[in-house]
Amino acid sequence: MSLYIDKYKQIRYDFFKWRYELDAAHKVVLALGFACSTGLLAQVRFYLPWTPVPITGQSFAVLLSAIILGRWGGISQLMYAGIGAAGVPWFAGLKGGIGVITGPTGGYIIGFIIAAFFLGYFVDRYIRSRNFLNMLGLMLFANFILIYGPGLLQLYAWLSIVKGLSLGFRELLMIGAIPFIVGDVTKVVVAAAITKAITPKRAYNGEMDSDK
Repeated sequence: MSLYIDKYKQIRYDFFKWRYELDAAHKVVLALGFACSTGLLAQVRFYLPWTPVPITGQSFAVLLSAIILGRWGGISQLMYAGIGAAGVPWFAGLKGGIGVITGPTGGYIIGFIIAAFFLGYFVDRYIRSRNFLNMLGLMLFANFILIYGPGLLQLYAWLSIVKGLSLGFRELLMIGAIPFIVGDVTKVVVAAAITKAITPKRAYNGEMDSDK
């Protein structure tokens, strides 16, 4: 059994080292592949028995892009936003166009880019970030601050300017955050577990804590 475990650890190390050493052109191809994956997962939705709000795969793809591509996960989300804004209908609900970015949910998409760069930086630079608890904390911060922050700000601005509504903070949370918390926590826990399972626990790119 230990032989198989050692082989698995070597495989995941070899993959991440290979990914890190790729030239820019190949990294762009990988990033584009994850942008496409985000577009596909954005169309996936399912329901939990205790809530009528569906869980979608969009933000889960954002987390996976950072885990697997590191900081290039942020590039993949930039591609996802840019290509979708150009008209490709791969935002949630098979929508596309600049109107999605400037609309009520556009801030969340901007948050995807920020969150992917943030998480990817830690995956690339800190070995200790790749364990379950550390990554869980980072992902919770990324999801509920870096994604929800710009998402709620733009939602509030859109409702105020376009719809002429004046909402309190609690009302804003009820519309743009609270219904999605259970689903997002579920995705974060799963993504943190995946991080622990697939990322190497030794240095492959001169990590800042490789000597600790």
